[in-house]
Amino acid sequence: MSGWDPAVGTDCGLLNEVRRWLAENGSEPTPARVAQALRERGRVLGDAEVLGAAERLRSELVGSGPLEPLLADPSVTDVLVSAPDRVWVDRGGGLELTAVSFPDAAAVRRLAQRLAAVAGRRLDDARPWVDARLPDGTRLHAVLPPVAVGSTCLSLRVVRPRAFTLGELVAAGTVPPGGEGVLRALIASRLSYVISGGTGTGKTTLLSALLGLVDPGERIVLAEDSAELRPAHPHVVRLEGRPANQEGAGLVDLQDLVRQALRMRPDRLVVGEVRGSEVVSLLAALNTGHEGGCGTLHANAAAQVPARLEALGTAAGLDRAALHSQVAAALSVVLHLVRDHGGRRRISEVHVLERDPSGLVVTVPALRWGVEAFAYERGWERLRGLLQEGSGAL
Repeated sequence: MSGWDPAVGTDCGLLNEVRRWLAENGSEPTPARVAQALRERGRVLGDAEVLGAAERLRSELVGSGPLEPLLADPSVTDVLVSAPDRVWVDRGGGLELTAVSFPDAAAVRRLAQRLAAVAGRRLDDARPWVDARLPDGTRLHAVLPPVAVGSTCLSLRVVRPRAFTLGELVAAGTVPPGGEGVLRALIASRLSYVISGGTGTGKTTLLSALLGLVDPGERIVLAEDSAELRPAHPHVVRLEGRPANQEGAGLVDLQDLVRQALRMRPDRLVVGEVRGSEVVSLLAALNTGHEGGCGTLHANAAAQVPARLEALGTAAGLDRAALHSQVAAALSVVLHLVRDHGGRRRISEVHVLERDPSGLVVTVPALRWGVEAFAYERGWERLRGLLQEGSGAL
């Protein structure tokens, strides 16, 4: 590192010297110790400069370095680093290039490795990528060169401590005007549903908001690879998966969590993201009296959800006919999210599930996004019947 750092009013070479002095003396980067290190190097700085240097060192040693102001911004959901001078954020309206930069590629690599160590994971040439959760809940993903060409790629997904309410999602345009009533009826009717969509479309945000509508007397058990759901509900039990250690032992996957959740007397069983063999356990659970279960699923469209479930189920050893029988009995509704051209997240369509003449499960469009309200599709009467049967609403 070299050059001038205007944020702290001192040059980066001097900061490197102070960093080495602190490391050699086993000192925390407190203002007093930074001032001592500067004095020993014959430098006399004002109080503001010393405090600035201390804060810079603290963020590099125990914080998130140059990314710290971005992660502290309550509007930021994702921070993505693709090169030292390419730091992007998502504030809900699509990706924006920021003015934040790193001195060089080595600085990005150091930050990624330190964050991985904070999460208790290894990141080096032998293990050049990591997917982990930081202590504050932030989701970390990093890939080192040469797998990542040119520079370490770092992705941070911020998990906010408070879930959005359904009213806030209506105000943000995720739910169209008048759509709140349909979603409330969906929860009250105890229908099982999945929220589908691509990465970053707001599946977890919508699911958290819907779980906040569950009756306070019900017990919600969450099973997630990485704990991201934050429903505003008084009775939530959260189970989180665990990767294998460096010896390959200790793995706890989603299928393990679903099995444990079934023994915990759930009124609502929730799988944060269905993406593997846990689909078999989930479908079995929803077919044995666990109404109102739900989860999220990566899919390009609501109509592709049955095929996606089929792919996951057959990979787990469930034959096609049995899989479709389980899906037909277990799931009722698909809520599909997209991001429009402006980067805004919204519910693009709501489908109901039914069997076609061959016995396979297909989805039928019931509602479609509209600026002023949901537009009714041919499956609306079936959806309304299901909602009325379960909750008496609509």
